[in-house]
Amino acid sequence: MEKKQPTAVALLSGGLDSTLAILVLLKQNIRVKAITFLTQFGCDITDSSSCSKNPFPAARKFGFEVKLCHLSDKFMEIVKNPKFGHGKNMNPCIDCRILMLKEAKVYMDLIGADFLVTGEVLGQRPMSQRRECFPMIDREAGVEGLVLRPLSAKLMPPTIPELRGLVDRERLYDFKGRTRKPQMALAEELGLDDYPSPAGGCLLTEPTYSTRLRDLLKHNPDPDIRDIHLLRVGRHFRLSPTTKLVVGRNRSENERILSMAHKDDTLLRVPGVGSPVSMLTGVASQTDILVAASITARYSDAKNLSTVRVLIYNIKEDLYNVEVEPAEDSVLEGYRIQYVEKKRRKRKRQRRAVEV
Repeated sequence: MEKKQPTAVALLSGGLDSTLAILVLLKQNIRVKAITFLTQFGCDITDSSSCSKNPFPAARKFGFEVKLCHLSDKFMEIVKNPKFGHGKNMNPCIDCRILMLKEAKVYMDLIGADFLVTGEVLGQRPMSQRRECFPMIDREAGVEGLVLRPLSAKLMPPTIPELRGLVDRERLYDFKGRTRKPQMALAEELGLDDYPSPAGGCLLTEPTYSTRLRDLLKHNPDPDIRDIHLLRVGRHFRLSPTTKLVVGRNRSENERILSMAHKDDTLLRVPGVGSPVSMLTGVASQTDILVAASITARYSDAKNLSTVRVLIYNIKEDLYNVEVEPAEDSVLEGYRIQYVEKKRRKRKRQRRAVEV
């Protein structure tokens, strides 16, 4: 009787490591069905970070299938309340990996595949790729023994597919640590010449983005997708618990802000000069509007004038003008949503204690 070709479900981000893991298995004549997960936070195929390159060109070139799966509200819940905590910023890395493996297991069972594959490398990521983490993550996801990590497999106990003879362990690898030189050499050997720079990563690991997200969730525990997308655009100012101001930094961001504006949003700009487009979201009072106008004037080409005329409008019509003084730096800093490094905050507290 002809031996059945083994089938693996691979978690594919489109980055170097996950693509290599697939190619290693294809070299062993294993059928691969890849699954690429999408989230609200930019880890999707439209981005250029290392965790999110479009997977379809590689799939076409090397001959494997890709299924897209949006994690949606499930992912939002672990961002807000991760069982295993956040990393340095808002990244719930361990919970994220558990969720993805659970979803991949559902797909594995659906298509009758034999095991799961990831591109994880031992010691590459400090939170989720430690030696002691892999067994715990697999156990929590209900996939013990079923997850093959080809790039570091020789450094870990054999998995079920290896023990069953579905995979030749001798043709797997022993990569470890944060260097990508072994992967880049393997990519050249396997003919993979189009992959993103390994310097990028998940938006939830970025301090500025994470600070904005914390602020958003604090004031709006159930944000919509527009609120999430706005976190990536412009300068952000919290004017009140119900009101936030987003100020464009260039023409491209001005256009993006306008494209995301709702009918209830208040828009601001300085007519006749180079000016940002600013958008007030939430319930804005007249005081909020005046502060927003002052901040808008500060970032316009009229910032050196004593008073500036700012147009208040919405996506339907111009409403009225206000005359304001451009905001001083102290005002900007008082409202700006910004990341402050913990060490800097500690030093400031120490200086204040000395001064007192």
